[in-house]
Amino acid sequence: MRSTLMFEGKRVLGLIPARGGSKGLARKNIRNLHGKPLIGWTIEAARESACFDTIMVSTDSREIADIAEEYGVQVPCLRHAKLSGDSTPIMDVIMNTLDWYGARSKTFDIIVLLQPTSPLRNGDDIKRGLSLYSERNAKAVVSVCRAEHHPYWMNTLPHDGSMRDFLPQKALNTPRQQLPVFYRLNGALYIADIITLRNTNNFFGPDTYAYIMEAEHSVDIDELFDFQLAELLMQERIGKG
Repeated sequence: MRSTLMFEGKRVLGLIPARGGSKGLARKNIRNLHGKPLIGWTIEAARESACFDTIMVSTDSREIADIAEEYGVQVPCLRHAKLSGDSTPIMDVIMNTLDWYGARSKTFDIIVLLQPTSPLRNGDDIKRGLSLYSERNAKAVVSVCRAEHHPYWMNTLPHDGSMRDFLPQKALNTPRQQLPVFYRLNGALYIADIITLRNTNNFFGPDTYAYIMEAEHSVDIDELFDFQLAELLMQERIGKG
């Protein structure tokens, strides 16, 4: 798909990684979420953004590949088993994808990683993330949202469950409204300059900037509770539309 936005003439690849297996929630990438397979929401957001020269789904599952192709995106090959384990680093999948295209004389300047477990991220989020990348002359942009629970109120527990040192003094003596704002990674959007990514093997560096997303766009599905929350939020969103 051709981009309708200009990023200094650079070619943009949208990569959607979707394994067939899942420990937390079986077959979650194709589980029905408000009438569509989970991966369908991310594919539609990518296409809606109109930001990509190519959108590709990387999967080891023929079933997922068939669904992706029904939604109009490329699945040029199935992912090798050695890149499909629970502990496979996502960077290995990214580099394998770039090498596959490179071997066929197709290169890109920017990659946007769109995990299908973030179904509430929409096309506008993708466009805004890429706009921030361009405006800041960034090497990478990563999406975050405000942390739901303040880290000052969290700690590990000893074996006996004592809370003697659970809270630091700064948490005990500071009103909630005066605590510093903390953000967390939400997993929805990772954008990077490909040359830099190859050199560093990492999205994070001095030229990485945060794209701040709304909490209701930031559900990252790992377990059944997350899926149920996404279903409720999706119903509310579609109801308002």
